[in-house]
Amino acid sequence: MKRKEAFTLLEMLIVLGIIAVILSVLSVSFATTQKKSRDAKRKGDIKAIQNGLEQYYSTCGFVYPTGTLVDALACGASPAIIPTVPLDPKTNAAYSYTPSGTDPNIDGFAICTTLESETPSSYCLQNQQ
Repeated sequence: MKRKEAFTLLEMLIVLGIIAVILSVLSVSFATTQKKSRDAKRKGDIKAIQNGLEQYYSTCGFVYPTGTLVDALACGASPAIIPTVPLDPKTNAAYSYTPSGTDPNIDGFAICTTLESETPSSYCLQNQQ
């Protein structure tokens, strides 16, 4: 008698179960890594915008810009301080910019975003002046 060597159905099901568990763990880990990566980009963007706003303050008569930060951040006809204002990496929406002070003397600001992977989820930077 010749014996055939092959896998049994039970062995195949066990291997498929193990592969399914490994894939589910990896997909959760990958999603978490993506969230942390987007949060790091948001923090870097907010810091870059804060630095640009401080340059704007010292260049443009010691006031911060009014309105929203959607277009290039420039003072009059001078070259743009920030040619392209960064947007949220997931939603492509502008970051929340809130000028403060008595109009027309905008002497402060807060720029905020919402983080995905940290608690508390709100992250804001304010003027340094």
